[in-house]
Amino acid sequence: MPHLIEDYALISDMRTSTLVGPDGSADWLCLPRFDAEAVFAGILGDEQHGFWRIGPAHAEGTPPPVASSRRYRANSLVLDTEWHVPGHGTVRVTDLMPTGDDAPALIRIVEGVTGRVRMRSVLHTTVNYGQYTATHRQTGGRTVFSVSNGVLCLDTSADSTVAGSGEFTVGEGDTVTFAMTWQSDESVAPVPPDAHDALLRTEAYWQTWAARSTYQGPHKEAVTRSALTLKALTYAPTGAIVAAPTTSLPEAIGGVRNWDYRYTWLRDAAMTVVALVSLGYLDEARAWRTWLVRVIAEDLDSLQIMYGIAGEHQLAETELDWLPGYENSAPVHIGNGAATQLQLDVYGEVIDALHHARLAGLEPDPAATALQVRLVTHLEKRWQEPDEGIWEVRGPRRHFVHSKVMAWVAVDRTIQLIESGTAEGPLERWRKLRDTIHQQVCEKGYDPQRNTFTQSYGSRELDASLLLIPQMGFLPPDDKRVIGTIEAIQRQLSTPDGFILRYPTEGEDAGVDGLPGDEGAFLLCAFWMVEALAMIGRTDEARHLFDKLLGLRNGLGLLAEEWDPRSKRQVGNFPQAFSHVGLALAARRLMPQVNLSLPDQRSTEPGLTAVPTIH
Repeated sequence: MPHLIEDYALISDMRTSTLVGPDGSADWLCLPRFDAEAVFAGILGDEQHGFWRIGPAHAEGTPPPVASSRRYRANSLVLDTEWHVPGHGTVRVTDLMPTGDDAPALIRIVEGVTGRVRMRSVLHTTVNYGQYTATHRQTGGRTVFSVSNGVLCLDTSADSTVAGSGEFTVGEGDTVTFAMTWQSDESVAPVPPDAHDALLRTEAYWQTWAARSTYQGPHKEAVTRSALTLKALTYAPTGAIVAAPTTSLPEAIGGVRNWDYRYTWLRDAAMTVVALVSLGYLDEARAWRTWLVRVIAEDLDSLQIMYGIAGEHQLAETELDWLPGYENSAPVHIGNGAATQLQLDVYGEVIDALHHARLAGLEPDPAATALQVRLVTHLEKRWQEPDEGIWEVRGPRRHFVHSKVMAWVAVDRTIQLIESGTAEGPLERWRKLRDTIHQQVCEKGYDPQRNTFTQSYGSRELDASLLLIPQMGFLPPDDKRVIGTIEAIQRQLSTPDGFILRYPTEGEDAGVDGLPGDEGAFLLCAFWMVEALAMIGRTDEARHLFDKLLGLRNGLGLLAEEWDPRSKRQVGNFPQAFSHVGLALAARRLMPQVNLSLPDQRSTEPGLTAVPTIH
């Protein structure tokens, strides 16, 4: 069986990634990209579906030993895993995926630290997400595995492995290296990577990147690890950003809420850009903006809410029935049917990200400026339609309040762009549009009897996305409707341990999202609550919740999508960009000097005060 979701470590080369368990088992690897076929899919089944474990040898019939310690080398995605084997010694396995333009590779370096330790490598490479075992052959001193989209070449300095499996001994000061390299053309074998050179270059790359952060607030280590995780989820060749590097890790163990997150949601990527920009990273915003313009500029009439990492439009959802799913959570999906949904909030998130990048100093781009104006022109025709909303419900479309608020954001930020002289557009008409959206939301999306905004027009349900109303500048934090909404969400959507659900679910009955079953607390929503509490002056409460959220991270600083308050474990795809976005922005919100010096965001409702937001 796979490990707990939160027991995994992430390594990445910004093209794809590997999840490594505490016993040294790589249980998830797609090559050569995040969304390619998995050659190790054991996390969604068992060992027959693909894995590669390197660790101390152990008796047959006993579980492989779990490491004594694991850590990332300082501010990097180079992973050190150590075992202290009583009576024998200490051994270290260092895992990395080299950054750069060379062929994608997984490198594993075994080092003897003290004594002499007998080690075992067990490799099972598969085709098509564990459906078949990959065939292999020996050629020129290396093992070559045939997979659907090319070959995997295994090179090792060990003298007692067959096709990557076997035992060997390391003594103090000894080093044994393994490198698995992907190549598309079977007739052109990749040059075996120099493991030690790759280690030095990769460690230096990540540490140099981390050092560029401008963040100087509290919990710097946690914020830096979140930033590194977000960078690890970028696809370097195009600038796209995946929501998570995995598919079908369940939102509820044993349930059906299992989705493929290895694509670029406009919303998730835009929010990731906002977080990275807030930490001083503009290169990532520039690369994402280039991807955005290339992918959507000529296709606004059929705008999708997500795309493949190279701009692919076809993301048909398919079930892999040969995989039992993580802890029997089926079905396992590849592709995502939500790609065809209407989600009006994405206009706001995309335009807000462009707005943040511009205010942070990213140079203007005429194509992006023209795209922003065209987006609002398009939104002007559609904003009054019902949609599936931020949570991608698979039930009937509704007039979700969050979607309307983000439509307001899109118009508001574009008005500011025109007022700055950077763009041209129908300024007076869009000012009236901004007022109209604002008035409609306050009339149809607010319940005066309960003093709270609601999930959708006419609904009595609440939704954690309403916490963004003050953050987006739609209403000021001291407005009684904002305070009432925050307090209502606290009362009705909090779990027993104080975290936040996205919205109510209905057990085995289909709820607003059209799906049976429940889910855990959505970690991004809890970070939104931290920001909301801080904005209404309940700073001590905000800090307490933030500290509790930090306590949910695994020992390597990583977070999945959700927290299951019953089983007390992380659930959902892992690691999740949304969760690390929330951590970084909540940490910035709690910086006193930031809260005192933020630029103003204007609201159009008469008599409202200026609203601070993070830029």
